[in-house]
Amino acid sequence: MASSSSSSSKRRRSHDVFLSFRGMDVRNYFLSHLYTALVQSGINTYMDSEDLKKGEQISPALMEAIEDSQIAIVVFSKDYASSPWCLEEVAKIMECKEQRGLMVFPVFYKVEPREVRGQRQGYAEAMAEHEVKFGKDSEKVKRWKKALLDVGSLSGLHFINGYVKTLLLLQLVQFF
Repeated sequence: MASSSSSSSKRRRSHDVFLSFRGMDVRNYFLSHLYTALVQSGINTYMDSEDLKKGEQISPALMEAIEDSQIAIVVFSKDYASSPWCLEEVAKIMECKEQRGLMVFPVFYKVEPREVRGQRQGYAEAMAEHEVKFGKDSEKVKRWKKALLDVGSLSGLHFINGYVKTLLLLQLVQFF
C-alpha cells in the first residue's frame, strides 16, 4: 500500500478538479451548472456520474480520481453528511491535502460553515446516526468528524443565488 501511495504522488495528475457532492441534493441544478462552467473554461473536471446505493462500497477508481486531482471542490449541502460515501470522499480529500498538498475548496450550498465544522443541525443528526451504526469510538467516525472539522474551517464560498459560479471560476483560474 505504501508503494502505491508514493507512486501516486509522483505520477502526473490527470484531473484539474475533483467534485465531491451529495447527488440527490445538488446534481440536477447547482452541480450541473458548476460542472459545465468548469469544463467550458477548459478545466479538466472529475464528477462521478453514479449515486451509490445503500451498502455499496466506494470504488477504488473514485479514490484514485481524488489522488489524481490538483484541486478538490467539496460541495457541502443539507444531506452531505448523511452519506458514508461522501464522508469517505472528504476524509480521503483531507488525507491527500495533508500528504501531498491537494488544494481543497469548500462550497457551502444552503448550509452554514459552522454547521459543517461544528457538526450542528442536520450534520449533528447524520453523525449521531453514523455513531449508532459504526460505533461512537470507531476510527471511521473519528476520521469523518475530523475531516468535517478541518474542511469546514477552510475558506470557501457560500452559495448565494447564481453568482457562485462566476466567483468560483474566478478563484479557480488563479490556480492554473
